[in-house]
Amino acid sequence: MVRYHRMRGRPTLWLPGTDHAGIATQLVVERMLASEGIKRVELGRDEFEKRVWEWKEKYGGTITNQIKRLGASCDWTRECFTLDEQLSRAVIEAFIRLHEKGLIYQGSYMVNWSPKLQTAVSDLEVEYSEEPGTLYYIKYRVAGGSRSDFLTIATTRPETLFGDVAIAVHPQDERYSKYVGKMAIVPMTYGRHVPIISDKYVDKDFGTGVLKISPGHDHNDYVLARRLGLPILNVMNKDGTLNEVAGLYCGLDRFEARKKLWSDLEETDLAVKMEPHSLRVPRSQRGGEVIEPLVSKQWFVTMQPLAEKALLAVEKGELTIIPERFEKIYNHWLTNIKDWCISRQLWWGHRIPVWYIVGKDCEEEYIVARSAEEALMKARDKYGKEVEVYQDPDVLDTWFSSALWPFSTLGWPDELAEDFKRFYPTTMLETGHDILFFWVARMVMMGIEFTGTVPFSYVYLHGLIRDSQGRKMSKTLGNVIDPLDTIKEFGTDALRFTLALGTSGQDLNLSTERLTANKAFTNKLWNAGKFVLQVLPNRDNVSGWQNIEACKFNTEGYLLRLPLPECWVVSKLHMLIDAVTESYNKFFFGDVGREIYDFFWGDFADWYIEASKARIYHSGDDSVALVAQTVLLYVFENILKLLHPFMPFVTEELWQALPNRREALIISSWPQTALPRSTDLVKRFENLQALTRAIRNARAEYSVEPAKRITASIVGSEEVIQYISEEKEVLALLSKLDLGNIHFADSPPG
Repeated sequence: MVRYHRMRGRPTLWLPGTDHAGIATQLVVERMLASEGIKRVELGRDEFEKRVWEWKEKYGGTITNQIKRLGASCDWTRECFTLDEQLSRAVIEAFIRLHEKGLIYQGSYMVNWSPKLQTAVSDLEVEYSEEPGTLYYIKYRVAGGSRSDFLTIATTRPETLFGDVAIAVHPQDERYSKYVGKMAIVPMTYGRHVPIISDKYVDKDFGTGVLKISPGHDHNDYVLARRLGLPILNVMNKDGTLNEVAGLYCGLDRFEARKKLWSDLEETDLAVKMEPHSLRVPRSQRGGEVIEPLVSKQWFVTMQPLAEKALLAVEKGELTIIPERFEKIYNHWLTNIKDWCISRQLWWGHRIPVWYIVGKDCEEEYIVARSAEEALMKARDKYGKEVEVYQDPDVLDTWFSSALWPFSTLGWPDELAEDFKRFYPTTMLETGHDILFFWVARMVMMGIEFTGTVPFSYVYLHGLIRDSQGRKMSKTLGNVIDPLDTIKEFGTDALRFTLALGTSGQDLNLSTERLTANKAFTNKLWNAGKFVLQVLPNRDNVSGWQNIEACKFNTEGYLLRLPLPECWVVSKLHMLIDAVTESYNKFFFGDVGREIYDFFWGDFADWYIEASKARIYHSGDDSVALVAQTVLLYVFENILKLLHPFMPFVTEELWQALPNRREALIISSWPQTALPRSTDLVKRFENLQALTRAIRNARAEYSVEPAKRITASIVGSEEVIQYISEEKEVLALLSKLDLGNIHFADSPPG
């Protein structure tokens, strides 16, 4: 995109950079420290952050280096990192403005908790997988009833029963109506009683039709409990072990507790049975561990008012998503959006700009400020000079800073910054379809909120790269492909061309066969360039080069004076320029690649280069040879221009090798469109091609030796014979005919 628009003469900026990847980076560094026998808490926050910066300096450039090697045409002098001073200033400003508008709040709510990472993660960072599990059937005795008065509950997580606050049945389930209003005894809790209630939420057909409500450890139970006014009871510590509410099971890991609890239930005759059951297990996208629903005090952004504006942007046509089918997904997610938990219990990232007052309730008394100095000043104004403050230990979700990227990288909140005034709003966001929600939608919402405009006009979503079998790349499968290894084997241009031939929004299976084929295409282009260079006049042939530069292919009169093969290939080139330009403008990059490939290999290399040899080597006429040389150069240099956005390295190398280059290919002008062409002469050459193929087929059918030149009698109408006979040297060369024994007639010999 950038190379194409630059060649079209438009101001272009592809601003490179990376985010700090809070969870992933901290996880990697903690593992590194663990291998040295060091724990993060032993180092302390400042020393740990220092270690992470050291790791970043050593390994953080890996992705950037890969992008550079892939030929990304970025302005590397502007490279940004989300923890840079300017971007960090923008993050703090965004937090403060959202808080001042009442869109950021703090509270204890159900979140996705990662016990291993010891942090909350967003809904989007949780991946669900179908896994084999177990459904446990447990007796809950009815208080005051006989031994036969009990309810059997089916659950996949028996360890959460310590957090039960009620037992629910469906109002129309006659099996249990007599127990509604009574109390049930929660097993293994020394007789703790919970009410038996009725609610239409209960599915009569799942399990036994009886639901245990554990609002501290289930998203649906949490919503139900808040609606019914039930208490929230948490039985789990942040590390995934059970807390004191679990009594004798306190300190046990959640999965160990499950095993021990079931064993104890069996001994006390409260275990009914267990049976295999397929589970939809929530796992951390980063660590892979099972996520624990947990009520925790966090910071949230109210999303609905932001989402409404982002939905309107697409509806009004201010934002176009390519391919269009992703608009429905975008709209569905924003329509059903939940508030965004933006706090993370990490040390690596943007510290939340909130300070608490020593000795005061954190949820009631806090100060939002741009710096510690400002926070202390505000605290002294409100509480006196002796007040002490301390900053919230949590950091912001990495995606919070990434959501500001289109404008924070251009100088915002300084809206008078030169880059911001010149380049914002931007034109295009190109990214993978898998982060449409993580990043794209959030950038749209934040862009509208803070600048009043949509941050980009188009979103182009590419597919993911998969292995040759269509599998997602993973270290577990051992199928991860390092682009640098691929470049070493096949070359950057072949890799770029292979990837660019994919269809927007559709995943691409990267196979050795595809790469090999496109490496062959690169070699073909190189060899064609060598041929063109060999047959051009010497650099010191001033008159020859003056004659070449005097040719004007942009006039119809000049085009029609060209011999048939030359007129054909130039006409086809002009058609190609129009088709390719239109495809570029429509973002049909796969079509662009295929159109250029077909013309270069199928028309230029296979036909015109071979036809030109009749002029250059066999005509004996310098003026005839000069026409062929001129057309070869004209067509080839335009092929290089059209291909440059796809294959920048080989095209630039060949361009620079051509004589009299006044500027680099990367900043050269895009070929002019709507140039003259002759469809009639194109059809005439296609007749010559058909004749050549017929002769070649006859040779093959009669097993004629490839090098042997044969006699031919060609019959056709007077018009056809006229233009075919004018190109008999070309026909003889392409068909291996004896030039002295080619006979033309308007009827078969009698």
